[in-house]
Amino acid sequence: MGLKHGKYIYVKRSDGWYVKVRVLNVRFGKKQGEGVDASNPTRYIVTGSKTRIPPVHAVVVEEEAIPQPVRSSLYEV
Repeated sequence: MGLKHGKYIYVKRSDGWYVKVRVLNVRFGKKQGEGVDASNPTRYIVTGSKTRIPPVHAVVVEEEAIPQPVRSSLYEV
């Protein structure tokens, strides 16, 4: 699976798994532009794939960096 230049991130859960998440109109790997609201939960789509070891070049984000409604959907995967 490709990462598509910062459109996909991996979120590290507290149980050790990493979940792939699609991010709309926000690039975590690059400099974020002014006025972009990364705390908007509608910008995150949980893809449904989880892994123990993320890809080498993937952007890994801690669970606390994303909004609460998205956090709860991470554990449904």
